[in-house]
Amino acid sequence: MFTVLEIIKKTTDFLAAKGVESPRLNAELLIGHALGRKRMQLYMEFERPLTEAELEKIRPLVRRRALREPLQYIVGETEFCGLRLAVDRRALIPRPETELLVEHVQRMRAATPPGRILDLGTGSGAIALALATAFPAAAVLAVDRSAAALELARSNAALTGLEARVTLVESDWFGAVPAETFDVVVSNPPYLSEEETTQTAPEVREFEPRSALASADDGAADLARIIAQAPRFLVPGGLLALETGISQHARLLPLVRSAGYASVESHLDLRGRERFILAVK
Repeated sequence: MFTVLEIIKKTTDFLAAKGVESPRLNAELLIGHALGRKRMQLYMEFERPLTEAELEKIRPLVRRRALREPLQYIVGETEFCGLRLAVDRRALIPRPETELLVEHVQRMRAATPPGRILDLGTGSGAIALALATAFPAAAVLAVDRSAAALELARSNAALTGLEARVTLVESDWFGAVPAETFDVVVSNPPYLSEEETTQTAPEVREFEPRSALASADDGAADLARIIAQAPRFLVPGGLLALETGISQHARLLPLVRSAGYASVESHLDLRGRERFILAVK
């Protein structure tokens, strides 16, 4: 009979051999999820023998992770900007880098909180729900062309208690957005080229929805479309906030300037790469 610590070590070695990054952390989180324990609780039980019933709960989760299914999909949740959100294969897993996009919007609208926000390509609803939390007086319209993703976002709106302030609409970018104006238009659209998508980790290319990853024209097509159309949906002084690919700003910034925005900022991600564009109408 194996103890908790022995199973953690065996799982760590097994996942490491399968190429999983941070195998010890993954092992502890998977085992903790299977047993209904937080990591600190596991540490307190290192010497406790596991029953066969407990091992049967752990094994299928470890097998899934060994096949490189993302940890977040296996445990069914992730944290984003302090919110606990449900995640599954219907939408991308929210990234820590995208929390910076939310922070930039908060910074630029701290003095004049927005009343209306449009989130394009909402996926799990992460950005829309984070901004609704950051700006309690704001009404948020969140759109996605995937009905399945919208169902996930709807679940997260209910989970966070924000369903009354976040409206979800099926739309191909601005296609079904009402002819209204917003104080903020924000988007983390597909921005990888097909080649970049094939080079991503197995967790990404084999499990996350490809339609939310790759865009035509070397990854820039959807961004260019949003940049061109957003001014019609922004109030004077309204903010367009975008997450982009890491080598696209030389191409995108001239598009922003030619679209008539009054000011444009380019910002770096957590690894020091050009990632965000902030433009004021």
